[in-house]
Amino acid sequence: MLFRTLTLSAMLAVAPALSAQTPEERGLAIATEGDARDQGYIDSTANMKMILRNRAGKESIRNVRIKSLEVEGDGDKSLSIFDEPADVKGTTSLTWSHSQKPDEQWLYLPALKRVKRISSKNKSGPFMGSEFAFEDIGSQEVDKYTYKYLRDEDFNSAPTFVVERYPTDKNSGYTKQVVWIEQDRYLALKIEFYDRKGSLLKTLVASDFSQYLDKFWRAAKLEMTNHQSGKSTTLEFSDYQFQTGLKSSDFSKNALKKQR
Repeated sequence: MLFRTLTLSAMLAVAPALSAQTPEERGLAIATEGDARDQGYIDSTANMKMILRNRAGKESIRNVRIKSLEVEGDGDKSLSIFDEPADVKGTTSLTWSHSQKPDEQWLYLPALKRVKRISSKNKSGPFMGSEFAFEDIGSQEVDKYTYKYLRDEDFNSAPTFVVERYPTDKNSGYTKQVVWIEQDRYLALKIEFYDRKGSLLKTLVASDFSQYLDKFWRAAKLEMTNHQSGKSTTLEFSDYQFQTGLKSSDFSKNALKKQR
């Protein structure tokens, strides 16, 4: 999910592909290696604070619990359970990410006591009023993009690889994304998102990484800035737990209504 990807290790942890010849081959090899490095986490949970800011800088805060399940041979499954404030309490988002077909996503709306399916045509819409789109919160599988290695470049004094990737889904809200990947720990530090007109739409910066189980890197802070609206969203993660015993039935559509 985003928050694993947005944690951005699957989406974003990579190793240099020295044997690739063309920029396209090297970009794909980097993405494939990055995906392989995050395999085996099994499941995870975390607490998340979502801070929404309007153009004037006024903030509103939402407290969310995150659950993720690794799915062998396909994209991950994830749940986002909103606990505060009262107007969103009980709202739950479920995402089944896929590598070869569009993600499946649902929202449980407690006020209406019903589950709403998110159409794949609406995946570019905002997730719970944030600057993250619904398509951002699914796990970023390798096959969702084609790739091109651009250059080496420093970001915040860290040497990075800069890789461009292009969504294969015709319903994506993006024409391309540009990712800055740290060469030392192979983590994504920055992503630029370009809209359907090819203009820069927003920028994501990930920071405060920690390593878990001696292998899996997760960011404690994700900052998404929308350059066109002037709005921004910060996600702050805490209390990561791995291999907690979650199972597929915990991520069923019926489970959406049962989250507490």
